[in-house]
Amino acid sequence: MNHTVLSQYVKTMRKRHRLTQTDLAEKAGVGIGFVRDLEQGKPTIRLDKVNQILNLFGTECGPVPMKKQDVEQ
Repeated sequence: MNHTVLSQYVKTMRKRHRLTQTDLAEKAGVGIGFVRDLEQGKPTIRLDKVNQILNLFGTECGPVPMKKQDVEQ
């Protein structure tokens, strides 16, 4: 699977906070499989569950404006 900025961020923050994947799943209220998929860069994941995890680190995921040229392609 493709490691994305998001997957790397979650893995880095989890390790920085000395959490196992199981710890993170329990604290965020998501399944261990979801944490694994997220850290491995699975291309289809639920944004609400991503934000449950990111909220533990004081962040959230949302829409980011794209450059006009990116939209027109």
